[in-house]
Amino acid sequence: MRSHIGFAAIAATVAMLSLTACGSTTEDRALSGGAIGAGGGALAGAVLGSPGAGALLGGAAGAAAGGLTSQRDVDLGRPVWRP
Repeated sequence: MRSHIGFAAIAATVAMLSLTACGSTTEDRALSGGAIGAGGGALAGAVLGSPGAGALLGGAAGAAAGGLTSQRDVDLGRPVWRP
């Protein structure tokens, strides 16, 4: 049973990191990556019993992934906060 939970957390983390970030500036990509990562991390953390820690770690990982990638690497379009 414990291995299924670990696999679910790893799968959620990989999915989250593959979906980071939208926007063309580094700031937009880090912000959107952090938001996506926090959501995915909270879901994975809820499975493991600690959604707050999952959101914190997922947000940090997502922000890093969003800030370290360029628009040509991953492009999810315009951020929702940009008109």
